[in-house]
Amino acid sequence: NILVFVRGGAPNREGEHPNPTSNPAGAEQAVWAVRIAEGKPWKLGPGSQPTVSPLGDLVAFVHKGKIYQARIDSANSARLLFHARGRNSHPVWSPDGSRLAFVSSREDHSFIGVYHFATRTITWMAPSVDRDRHPVWSPDGKQLAFIRLPGATSEPPPHWDCPTPFGIWIAEVETGQGRLLWFSPDSGGGYAQYYPRHPLRWAADNRLVFYSEHEGWMHLYSLSLATGKLIGLTPGKFEVEDATLSPDGKWVIYNSNQNDVDRRHLWRVSVTGDAPQLLTPGAGLEWSPVVTATGRHLVFLCSSARQPAAPAVMPFQGGKFRLLAPELIPPQFPLNQLMEPQPVVFRAADGWEIHGQLFLPRDAQPGDARPAVIFMHGGPIRQMLLGWHMRGYYHRAYALNQYLAAKGYVVLSVNYRCGIGYGRAFRQAPRQGPRGAAEYADILAAARFLQQRLEVDPRRIGLWGGSYGGYLTALGLARNSDLFAAGVDLHGVHDWALRAKRRHGGGWGIFGEDLLRLAYQSSPVANVPFWTSPVLFIHGDDDRNVDFIQTTDLVQRLRREGKAPVEVLVLPDEVHGFLRHRSWLRAYQAAADFFDRYLKARK
Repeated sequence: NILVFVRGGAPNREGEHPNPTSNPAGAEQAVWAVRIAEGKPWKLGPGSQPTVSPLGDLVAFVHKGKIYQARIDSANSARLLFHARGRNSHPVWSPDGSRLAFVSSREDHSFIGVYHFATRTITWMAPSVDRDRHPVWSPDGKQLAFIRLPGATSEPPPHWDCPTPFGIWIAEVETGQGRLLWFSPDSGGGYAQYYPRHPLRWAADNRLVFYSEHEGWMHLYSLSLATGKLIGLTPGKFEVEDATLSPDGKWVIYNSNQNDVDRRHLWRVSVTGDAPQLLTPGAGLEWSPVVTATGRHLVFLCSSARQPAAPAVMPFQGGKFRLLAPELIPPQFPLNQLMEPQPVVFRAADGWEIHGQLFLPRDAQPGDARPAVIFMHGGPIRQMLLGWHMRGYYHRAYALNQYLAAKGYVVLSVNYRCGIGYGRAFRQAPRQGPRGAAEYADILAAARFLQQRLEVDPRRIGLWGGSYGGYLTALGLARNSDLFAAGVDLHGVHDWALRAKRRHGGGWGIFGEDLLRLAYQSSPVANVPFWTSPVLFIHGDDDRNVDFIQTTDLVQRLRREGKAPVEVLVLPDEVHGFLRHRSWLRAYQAAADFFDRYLKARK
């Protein structure tokens, strides 16, 4: 009957909340509630991460590293629930609502705590020198399972995707005594324990279902607490992404690229390990599955090459699905004018197999000598697909690729190494990013692929991308202005060494003079003297992912050289993933206009 939600964004390092409208009154992040039948919302209090009690009367949430509670039906009723050291977050109610589990992060380690409402006490679950996270309750509320990763050492923090061993633990809630249930057989952990939204679940038959990459691919596993036996639920050379449990805990519904590497489809598998069942065959994409409370229907989001994301429903046992609200796609939307991108595969000079999606204009013919554009995603842990993407950022990027193709450009979207969808070895490719920019070889291979297309003018190939894609755009223009005629760079990283100095290793473990030197040489700034192609930089100056100085610094360098035409679109108070629809429109309209002037007009 009531929906609880968060309005506003998290603060940056200066404590400033996103304010993309430049509202003189300022901005905040707060937890709100709204009664669905009436539509009139009320604010519970400042914070985020809300979770509703099983009794439906209270909401727990987080504000400035502390946990608060509020009555769900009372405006501004928030109060501090308890005091505890560290930054406390991720509250999880016990099944009967009498206790609340949470994660207490303490710089070099973290604990799982349980707050008891009746006694107003906290019990710590098997406290150690490690990092404990993702607590899940047993159905009877007597036990907690959680994931344990190693604590910090005196050495600098490693690369964000550095292999990390992990364990599955269980603890008795009343005593806090715990024991190890399972430990990863290799060091292939870390990524699978933070990328999925819910990396650990308590299922039926006293089983724990969790993600792991220890066999080289992102998969789901079922661990029996009775026998200790581990079952691989989704074996094979493919990746599992979103997953959910049925209300009775007997089934896992998930999406993956099994047998269709550049799409996502929904599958169902028993937690006891029967053969998985494909629920949504076809040429579309399906993700974010949710089972209705009755267990009779499955609701999810879907798209195709032409149809943007929309909610759909189907019987839980399988069968045809239908859109829940077809009217969400307005009649003026150019559904039938969009094109279906073609899957393409090519090889980089060092032998890596690279996948891409080729957008060919409907009237393209051999000998056309059309301008072409290469798109590079961000992340880099992303995979572009043969349709409207499930992440909002790339849903929009897909729209721009379609728009450019409609304007006559040949567009190639590249799934370069370091991305997901093709296994752990592909994602952890050596010498990536600040350690050598090995993935740039894939962009060169994409350019060679386009040069061999009879529809393409090899002298008019451009680049565009955001974040990591902005980095690769700038790198291409800096190293190969002879090959790339123009580029649009949205909030890209331009100097890995600068990022490392400002952000304690930059999240990539960039420490020490040798690695800082290599990071600089792997950056666009190292090749500015060779940069002659025109570029458009687009950046919001409240970017919390890529510091704005990455663009201000590079623009000054290019201006001093005076060889490349430089254009800039700055969006005051916008963040990394622009919060305003009008910001995306401005950015993409500017990008299309830029390519028209520097690629289309050039013969």
